[in-house]
Amino acid sequence: MKKIITIVLALVGVLSIVFLAMIMSAGDEAVKMGEASGSVNSFMYIAYAIFFITLFFVVIFTLKGVFTNANTLKSTLKSVGSFALLALICYFGLAEGVETPLKDGDMLSENGSQLVGAGLYLFYVLILIAGALMLLSGIKKMIK
Repeated sequence: MKKIITIVLALVGVLSIVFLAMIMSAGDEAVKMGEASGSVNSFMYIAYAIFFITLFFVVIFTLKGVFTNANTLKSTLKSVGSFALLALICYFGLAEGVETPLKDGDMLSENGSQLVGAGLYLFYVLILIAGALMLLSGIKKMIK
């Protein structure tokens, strides 16, 4: 099985290099002007197909790994639940929504503004948590 996967990966790699060379040989101007759009579109559809096939296998094998062990499932559910709780706290507790005009003349809704704010707060909180965990880990190692 490992040999088959290696051969398939090598084939995909070689095809990717060939497709890249074909796109590059068309030139920047041809791509910008749309003269090479047929070949570029074909390559984009192939890239999308490979991406979704890869994504499918990643999801399948991840779920297979999570559901085969009860401890792994419990740990995963705790982590996802903690993240969801933190996201809800950031959305409902920290973020404020204000209608905002955008550069193109449209308006960002109050809900959209609150969602953006919550995403930023969530990002900052996760950075603080990661930094604190790294600091504690370093202190623990120094004490030992």
